[in-house]
Amino acid sequence: MARKKTDLAIVNRSFWPQSQVIGEGLLQFAEQAAQSGSVCVITQAEGDLAGLLASKGRGKGVEVRACKAYTTSASGVVKRIAEALFFMFWTFISLVRVKPANVYVSTNPPVVVPFIVAVYCRLFGARYVYHLQDIHPEAANIVVPVNRLLFKLLQIVDNYTLRHSNGIITLSEDMKRYIRQRSDTQSPIHLLDNAAFEVTPVPFAQRTKDIVFCGNAGRLQRIPLLLKAIRDYLHQGGKLHFTFAGGGVHASDVKALADDYEQVDYLGVIPATEAAELVNQHKWALLPIDDEVTKYAFPSKSSAYALSGTGVLAVCGEDTSVARWVTQHGVGVVCAPDQEALVRSFFSLERKSSESFMINAESRKKLLIPYFASELYRLTVPNSFRGWK
Repeated sequence: MARKKTDLAIVNRSFWPQSQVIGEGLLQFAEQAAQSGSVCVITQAEGDLAGLLASKGRGKGVEVRACKAYTTSASGVVKRIAEALFFMFWTFISLVRVKPANVYVSTNPPVVVPFIVAVYCRLFGARYVYHLQDIHPEAANIVVPVNRLLFKLLQIVDNYTLRHSNGIITLSEDMKRYIRQRSDTQSPIHLLDNAAFEVTPVPFAQRTKDIVFCGNAGRLQRIPLLLKAIRDYLHQGGKLHFTFAGGGVHASDVKALADDYEQVDYLGVIPATEAAELVNQHKWALLPIDDEVTKYAFPSKSSAYALSGTGVLAVCGEDTSVARWVTQHGVGVVCAPDQEALVRSFFSLERKSSESFMINAESRKKLLIPYFASELYRLTVPNSFRGWK
């Protein structure tokens, strides 16, 4: 068997700087590991990522293998599938060339790339940790129904990856329970929250703006329901002002709403640090999510909302992981995914002038990027390899 050339490979289609939060977390993870071993990042980028890292004084000792990125979250499903397959082949070739002893891989892109990592590790005697930030094909099936035979095949493939992993990382107890039930894996499953940028919370009473939605206006965020409710609320004389920031397949619908109403602003896609400050100016933040998908994913914007101290208005069923998270942490209120109920909630928020949604210091620490990066290092690199060989 060929001797390993690299101690750790980090595989993720999105990376710094395009993916600002997860990308920064993975970069800090890579930088921490590179202090004591050889590290390679396998990803996609729009330009010369290695050169950009060097120019910014980042990624010291980190090897970069990046192929060109062609799609975004707003691209069509067929294009995204084609690019995922392309990245799968790129990943396998890169792994064979760098020969890592340990691999970190996430669900970006899902199923096929983690599977090819599992195949490499089985062939070359390496170990890998699988980070499920969402569970596929179930999450995808909610957006676009997947052929039943293909659905079962993808489940079989992903179950193989889960069963042979040295460790699994995911986001919620619901996801952990489903992973165990679906795959019957005996691998240890760890929970790790989504990370967010640090922000100094503004006291609720000093916030000057009303309600913000900041993130991907995608297929699972109940955007059509949200926009209908806002129109209804404003037609009934509602006084609150709404701010939207971010892209996604429903971005044009959000812009159309902003064009029709002075009480709605659409800022487009903005940098993550600016988004954090934008949320910090608002009293309330919208967190709409499809109930079914909460079994297989958890909204990434939740951490940024919690760190800011902004009140969360979760639009989902009460028996979901998101609703339980809002209630258990005391970070806001939950509204049923119903147009009339949502309109009533908006009017109710008009009367709430002073609230406190600050999370405690320990919970706050666990939502920050440095903690996220350190946990990835702790969970991915075995104790016997700390300090490497």
